[in-house]
Amino acid sequence: MSILAAILAFFGFTSTPAPQPAQAATPKTFLVAPSSIRDEKAVFATVQSAYVVPARSRIGGTILELKVRQGDAVKSGQVIATVADAKLALQINSYAAQAQAASAQVAQAKVEYDRAQRLVVQGAIARNAFDQARTSYNVALSNLKSINAQRSVVQQQVTEGEILAPTSGRVITVPVTAGTVVMNGDTVATVAEQDFVLRLKVPERHARFMKAGDTVRLADDDMSLTSSRSGRINLVYPQIESGQVMADATVTGLSDYFVGERVRIWVAAGSRQAIIVPARLLVTRSGIDYARLWRKDGPPLTVPVQRGQARARAGIADGVEILSGLRPGDRLIAP
Repeated sequence: MSILAAILAFFGFTSTPAPQPAQAATPKTFLVAPSSIRDEKAVFATVQSAYVVPARSRIGGTILELKVRQGDAVKSGQVIATVADAKLALQINSYAAQAQAASAQVAQAKVEYDRAQRLVVQGAIARNAFDQARTSYNVALSNLKSINAQRSVVQQQVTEGEILAPTSGRVITVPVTAGTVVMNGDTVATVAEQDFVLRLKVPERHARFMKAGDTVRLADDDMSLTSSRSGRINLVYPQIESGQVMADATVTGLSDYFVGERVRIWVAAGSRQAIIVPARLLVTRSGIDYARLWRKDGPPLTVPVQRGQARARAGIADGVEILSGLRPGDRLIAP
């Protein structure tokens, strides 16, 4: 015991040992490890219709009314134009007059037939006279039916002057105007089906990684937020043209876009190893991204990193790819 301790003990004071600094607890860290991710390539795709159907005229004549223009949305069976032929109206009037004359002949033949029936019963006329009256009545009836049938054909032609939309979709081209003379089978408008697709072309060296059912991702700067952010490839064409393979991808929400509009999408181009960390572990200062490395034998170290694309994966909803600045085995702590 030292002299100072003895004096303090004599006067009733006791000395307490100096507190030792507590050992710092190991903070919660994130272990940096490589993982296999899908490598993606940016390509341009165009909004296309799977089918473009022409709306054709069924009769020849002059377009009296045109009810659509480029870009209009139409329903299947909707009247988009009306074609008329002045000769059809004249034919209808002619058949109407012939039908009136035939009706008069039928009425006259019916009177003679009824009279012949009464007389033949009384024995006032010969049997062949009765047969003649009956035949004349039947011929008059058949003549009236024939004229009515011919008039119905012409009336049907007038009805076919209404050009109907062959499918629901959007009108792409209208190569005629009101007053244009068209022939039977001429195209009045072309309609693209409502279910648009993204048609993309991929270099053949990347095409072997692409198959039906793969997911495609749309670039945020190319499409409106009203459309889906991703889609699926539903058809890969089995032919290479000019070193490229063509494919169709289905994406919801394309009906409001122009046919032929170009958009940028990301498609699968194999797989590779990458480092993905949560975005919450990164901090940006003066335009540079930093991460804090935990060190067992010293204070945390702040290192600059190069941030890549956002890549969510299991357990890391806000995952970000790190291109440089970190290596496997590093441990990160929150900034």
